[in-house]
Amino acid sequence: MSWAWLLVGLVALQRLAELFIARRNTRRLLARGGVEVGAGHYPLIVLTHVAWLAAILVLVPSQAPVNWPLLALFVLLQTARVWVLVSLGQFWTTRVITAPGLPLVRRGPYRYLRHPNYVIVAAEIAVLPSVFGAWWIAFVFSVLTGILLMHRVQIENRVLAERRPITA
Repeated sequence: MSWAWLLVGLVALQRLAELFIARRNTRRLLARGGVEVGAGHYPLIVLTHVAWLAAILVLVPSQAPVNWPLLALFVLLQTARVWVLVSLGQFWTTRVITAPGLPLVRRGPYRYLRHPNYVIVAAEIAVLPSVFGAWWIAFVFSVLTGILLMHRVQIENRVLAERRPITA
């Protein structure tokens, strides 16, 4: 088994676990009167993410050398990703859900950035294929993801404009 297959498998397992958490949180938010906003782009985000992982599996040669510093950076990004999930807690989903009275989270990385999750996602999309020298995969999927995330951030900013911050 190649390093690329191993890493993509681990990332896929991580994303499946995150989907489980996201669905649970989405159900809870919807039960509190929440509504999904801007759902039309969500399938494109999923498709782009799956295609990114598939491109790495299909196009990275099995004996591609590993760039260890970039792999360390990718591991650091995964740590930051967990920080985002923990900081948002029950409010973290893969969709844009809003409900009456929800606070604006300002703890963890949200103290420093408005959308740290998307900074991390953008970095992951570029770094993972670059670990194997697949710069063109990094470029193509960074552009696609960037377009989708710009749209998503606009949607989230409209939703978040009404919330009051919490820091604890």
